[in-house]
Amino acid sequence: MYYDTLKINDISKHDLDKIRMIAEQNEINFRYFENAIGISLDETTQISDIEDIMSVFSEWRGEFAHLQTEKLSIDWNTSLIRKSDFMTHEIFNRFNSEHEMLRYMKALENKDLSLTHSMISLGSCTMKLNATSEMIPITWPEFNAIHPFVPKNQVYGYYEVLEELSRDLIEITGFDGISLQPNSGAQGEYAGLMTIMAYLHDIGEGHRDVALIPSSAHGTNPASAVLAGMKVVVVKCLDNGYIDIDDLRSKAEQHQNDLACLMVTYPSTNGVYEEGIKEITEIIHQNGGQVYMDGANMNAQVGLTNPGMIGADVCHLNLHKTFCIPHGGGGPGMGPICTAKHLTPYLPGHAVVDISSNKAMGAVSAAPFGSPSILLISYAYIKMMGSGGLKEATKIAILNANYMMKKLGSAYQELYKGANGTVAHEMIIDPRPFKISAGVQVEDIAKRLMDYGFHAPTVSFPIPGTLMIEPTESEPKDEMDRFCQAMISIREEIGRIESGEWSREDNPLVNAPHTSDMATASEWNHQYTREEAVFPLHWVKQHKFWPSVARVDNSYGDRNLVCACLPTEAYIEMPS
Repeated sequence: MYYDTLKINDISKHDLDKIRMIAEQNEINFRYFENAIGISLDETTQISDIEDIMSVFSEWRGEFAHLQTEKLSIDWNTSLIRKSDFMTHEIFNRFNSEHEMLRYMKALENKDLSLTHSMISLGSCTMKLNATSEMIPITWPEFNAIHPFVPKNQVYGYYEVLEELSRDLIEITGFDGISLQPNSGAQGEYAGLMTIMAYLHDIGEGHRDVALIPSSAHGTNPASAVLAGMKVVVVKCLDNGYIDIDDLRSKAEQHQNDLACLMVTYPSTNGVYEEGIKEITEIIHQNGGQVYMDGANMNAQVGLTNPGMIGADVCHLNLHKTFCIPHGGGGPGMGPICTAKHLTPYLPGHAVVDISSNKAMGAVSAAPFGSPSILLISYAYIKMMGSGGLKEATKIAILNANYMMKKLGSAYQELYKGANGTVAHEMIIDPRPFKISAGVQVEDIAKRLMDYGFHAPTVSFPIPGTLMIEPTESEPKDEMDRFCQAMISIREEIGRIESGEWSREDNPLVNAPHTSDMATASEWNHQYTREEAVFPLHWVKQHKFWPSVARVDNSYGDRNLVCACLPTEAYIEMPS
């Protein structure tokens, strides 16, 4: 039998203290129980590490012990030893020098359009600048190499950063407590709802399990509520994108005996501020529920308002949106939750690290502070911006969105606006009429933007067939003008289809994107020119980004998954 963890029992408190002192003098941490010591080893453990561990116990016993390495052997069951070839793909065997590998990696990078090329206007995702000065600290081993269970007295600076960031986020949200544990926005939603449930159970109202969720709420809200054991009741929205307060009141009163919470996104995912947000939260409180505010759109709140001011009880923060941790690429993300005073005792605890009260709910992540090394990005962002800078960033984000709304207003219809004719930090434009007038769908516009050198906005969320645009405060006016010129140019191309100059079956939109192979082919059998296809505006020539792949059938691909690895049947024929 083989084990990676050992537990040495029946050690007195006096001996435990002595062993701990010797171990820490040798920069070794064990896990300490009431009368035992735990030692964990893994594949990174070296013989020298084992010798260091033995030296600790030798010093404690006052006896020298020598590790007889010549007797160390591992006799694996031969049936477990792999006999087949592995890593046989050409990519693993083609590059035999660092220079070749460097060129290969750069070639891969060149295929990826990023914020280094142009703005990425993904609504709701907040693709803002991730400044180099904020990113550098995550490379420091003083932070990124710290074990999640390290004793606090060995890492005071580490804890100081976590505590300062916590205080700043509490002030920004207007709340009392915080947990840095959730590893994503969705996990933050779950943790926030479970905190509410823990509170309700503790005050004898554990029967409350209904979550009211407006149809304008963030997309993951219903799934998080169900995962937390709640029943979802959807609240209607009006034609202007606002929550139907009459419907909210009716359903809150209908479920007042079992109402647990309202999940609300502010500003809403429809891109507007709810002028009646305080009335909305008050209705929930009057009927015995708590208010969970989705913090996905905090980029339109920071410094101007906060969840505490509008009557929320708990919210999560997407640090990989508002607070500059890079968004996308599979993570890691961070979704801390902040709470009002009555919920603070129920924030997630941890079995190993003491981080909460005796009323704390269980952990939602393996590590007590989630992915703490990336918290340095948000810490640096907040410290360098200061309170004035953060407020200015929010103002500019809102200004930029409204500037683009006005600029695009002559070409596209905005779906929702606030009472004063403005949007929040993002907007939804509606190209659905073009399907009738020109046979053009939202996907065609998204693909065509690639020919202009832009990543598409968010497609078909939250409203199917629409585009959700968010410029953020990071984009200068020139870049927003370029994006607007591209969108207006595409609208003019749609006009050429509507007029009959281009057919519905053969035009730059339905054939987009156009690759270099398509543009340089010996034959060109389209109604439009090669230049119209790949250089639709003069400035595209100056820094053309060539799409690597032409149009693919997204729907077909979703229904017919193709794995790049060998089929399962192939493994049946392989030798064991």
